[in-house]
Amino acid sequence: MNLRGLDLNLLVILDALLDEAHVTRAADRLALSQPAASSALERCRHLFADPLLERVGRRMRLTPRAQALRAPLKEILAQVDGLVDRSPRALGQLSQVVRIAMADVPAAMVLPALHARLVESAPGVDLVVPPWYGSDAELAQLRSGEIDLALSVFPPLGAEFRRHELHRETYAVAMRKGHPAARSFDLERWLAYPHLLISGRGDRSGPLDDALARIGRQRRIGMVLPSFLIALPLLHSSDHIALLPRTCFAMSGAENLLMREPPLAVEGFPLHLAWHARRDQDPAVRHVAALLQDIIAGLVKTVERRARSRRSP
Repeated sequence: MNLRGLDLNLLVILDALLDEAHVTRAADRLALSQPAASSALERCRHLFADPLLERVGRRMRLTPRAQALRAPLKEILAQVDGLVDRSPRALGQLSQVVRIAMADVPAAMVLPALHARLVESAPGVDLVVPPWYGSDAELAQLRSGEIDLALSVFPPLGAEFRRHELHRETYAVAMRKGHPAARSFDLERWLAYPHLLISGRGDRSGPLDDALARIGRQRRIGMVLPSFLIALPLLHSSDHIALLPRTCFAMSGAENLLMREPPLAVEGFPLHLAWHARRDQDPAVRHVAALLQDIIAGLVKTVERRARSRRSP
């Protein structure tokens, strides 16, 4: 085709249309009128000889061709932006949406502080936290451009991604104050009470059960829950015991729980922050990433400081 006849702004509008799958939301995002966004969609349909967005019931859905366009389109726009705009933009002048995927616990821990920091440093940056479907889904979303950042546990990634270890998580035992197992806490007292197990898939066993089996022991799983957030009030009101990631003790609602070291070692896990390489030069994404790293580091220090006071019965 003749590139001289291509309006680059059309690709910018298409990027928003594919992100939002909604003409009005894309128009609002770009400060355009709804008719202008609709007109741009028609031009894009003609350009790519594809409907791009199709109505299914009451919603719009991307066609396979549109899905295939998402990642290369974002790559091209990022390259053009880096080519023509070499001057650093002041954080206070940014007007942008940053999409972050993460599970409920890190979201509950970091979002209040992240919002407060952004209000001070980059008030024009808005956040979207979509539903969390696991690290595999997050990588696919980073690749397609559906999200900008992801907090999860990731394996070593290829050159198209960036992966930064925020923290290496360890486990601690949690129980209510006054729990009968709190004094002289050991393996026998730990196993004498029902346990809460957190599993998003409803599993009735985890790494701790494997470790117990190796020494010929087992525990009673009194309740399986899909979220750590649900576990906290149940721990306060029962004799259940839970093995929680240590940073859970920084969450609201965990202030009155006792912390004990596990009588049996259970391997922890790293928490990573990941993004696609095309976001390396995106000032809003990089700023949010830096804030998240600082916030997580502060939370770890808070947990370490509070742990000493929670070890008393």
